[in-house]
Amino acid sequence: MRRRDFIGIGAGALTAGLAGCTDSAGQNSSPTAEDTPTDSADDTPTATPEDTSYSVSIEPMGEVTFEDVPQTWAANNGSWADMGVALGLDAPKGVWLPSRYHTQYYDEIPGVSVDASSIKKLWGSGGVSKESFLAMDADVHVMDPNFLLNRGSWEQSDVDQIESEVGPFFGNSIFSRSYGWHEDYRYYTLYQAFEKLAQVFQRTDRFEAFEQLHADFQAKLAPVVPPRSERPAAAVFWGSGDKPEKFYPYVMSGGTSFKQWRDLKVKDALANSDVKDFHASRGAIDFETMLEIDPEVILMRGQEAKTAEEFQNTVVAFMKQHDVASKLTAVQNGDVYRGGPLYQGPISNLVLTERAASQVYGVDEQLFDRQRVADIVAGDI
Repeated sequence: MRRRDFIGIGAGALTAGLAGCTDSAGQNSSPTAEDTPTDSADDTPTATPEDTSYSVSIEPMGEVTFEDVPQTWAANNGSWADMGVALGLDAPKGVWLPSRYHTQYYDEIPGVSVDASSIKKLWGSGGVSKESFLAMDADVHVMDPNFLLNRGSWEQSDVDQIESEVGPFFGNSIFSRSYGWHEDYRYYTLYQAFEKLAQVFQRTDRFEAFEQLHADFQAKLAPVVPPRSERPAAAVFWGSGDKPEKFYPYVMSGGTSFKQWRDLKVKDALANSDVKDFHASRGAIDFETMLEIDPEVILMRGQEAKTAEEFQNTVVAFMKQHDVASKLTAVQNGDVYRGGPLYQGPISNLVLTERAASQVYGVDEQLFDRQRVADIVAGDI
């Protein structure tokens, strides 16, 4: 039995006990049974607490029951955190790495902001601390427990303890589809996951409004995508710091982290190369290997904390002066850009996809209504 369930049942039993004491005292103090209405438990109406519980199903947890709408929450990363912001929730109490939840994207949206300094960092050098979950005391943990078991050094008993003593887990590792341990249960698209979270927080009206906004956005994307023969081949690499010389390659595959590139039908320069995807190999490449592929566009992850200008003045400037990197077609043509984050939700996806259309196809128009996003977040449906 979960801790909060137990508290609820205990309170009900206590109420019933107090009612019984009052009834008995009333009967004993009555002048006569005929002249005074009886206070017996059989005759006195008692208030029955309204059942507010509901259930939402998601893999791998299955059906998760909530006694009432959660008030506090924690998230694994910026994908789910951004969904919560889109639903008008307060910021999560914690995420794996706040530095990878890029709240600056909200600068594009009037009246929408998140104080990243208020979000607790859950991931440390030894993985994820179970004590941090006990300290947060969140009503729901929006994250895939299998990630904790396979990447966070947890045991099943740790998951069970948090569910029993604090609150349930509810989530799925949607950002990547390359984990072997995720092969035996389903993934969700960004909007499938978003709908599930909206059901948890009972804010499906906001989800439906975003769903329509997203459909309109997709319709605007179609005309800006050129024919396949005219689309440049791009490659996504992770390279951190101002002067990176080691890069982790990412093949554009399933998962929410590549949604903007899939929606824009960008050709992947790594897809048919001999370079192995980072998730499969955990290996890095250097500029020499990058030159063998020589993508027309280079999209550099690990650089989202920089503005476009800062990125050009540091990373791109370094590549232009590098003996090997300077030979890359993308460097010579000025087509090296920030490649977006690992995690994105409904708001950040709008911002990042519009930015990507500008980077790869030279689109210079706004493709979604900022004020409409702000209105939905505020509940002005």
